Amino acid sequence: MADTAATPFTTRHGDEFAPNPVAHGGWGPTLGGQVIGGLLARAIEQQVADPDLHPARLTVDILRRVATEPVRTNASVLRTGRRMCSMDATMTQGGDVVARASALFLRRSVQPPGRFWTAPVELPPIPDEPDAIAENMPMFIRAYGASDDADFPWQHDGPRYAWVREFRELVQGESMTAFVRAAMAVDITASMANFSTAGLAFINADYTLTLSRLPDGPSIGLAVQTHSAADGIATGSTALFDHLGPIGIGLSTAIASSGFDPAGRR
Repeated sequence: MADTAATPFTTRHGDEFAPNPVAHGGWGPTLGGQVIGGLLARAIEQQVADPDLHPARLTVDILRRVATEPVRTNASVLRTGRRMCSMDATMTQGGDVVARASALFLRRSVQPPGRFWTAPVELPPIPDEPDAIAENMPMFIRAYGASDDADFPWQHDGPRYAWVREFRELVQGESMTAFVRAAMAVDITASMANFSTAGLAFINADYTLTLSRLPDGPSIGLAVQTHSAADGIATGSTALFDHLGPIGIGLSTAIASSGFDPAGRR
């Protein structure tokens, strides 16, 4: 449940969403990827009335750096079938398309029998939340990596994990759905997968969320699974969890960039 005392990411004015300063990302005064993806997921989800349709995939393309100015979203159904529904959404700013998303909803059915193999992942336990969170922090996040004494735990050549909980409203006065919560959390896949011993020098151009089921509860865990990079282009993936176990996968492509400042939100 959102803390109603916390500043929301955006405030709705008619068809526009005006971002508050906390919606800044870590790359300067631009809209954070989690807010972009959250608003697009919200627009898509509002077009699906059938509760048996599950959001199995969401892909968000960030076409340019989005200024922290009002944006609009629009979503539409591309195709529906007996077992699926394909959706599309765009985000515009000043009349220009700045981001887009596609989604695939699949109809829930009976789970087939048998045992299925996947690479084992053991996340740290869900952490206790602090008594207070700084007003400029967009979410509660506990990062795990090198050690608790490191300047930033992901800045090492080794495994990286995180537990994330959104405590702000995405849109003022609205409760956040489980799908939107997952769409916002998976944005940190790019940061987690692309940190090196020298820091973070890749900015994500897109990200994809796949879900076998919706997260149960407010906390979402991520564990880096893969990273590859060459000539300033990187790909990375994470495994996603809730308190019950695995729920899906995050995937991101990114391009070399400088100027990341995790404490730069004002």
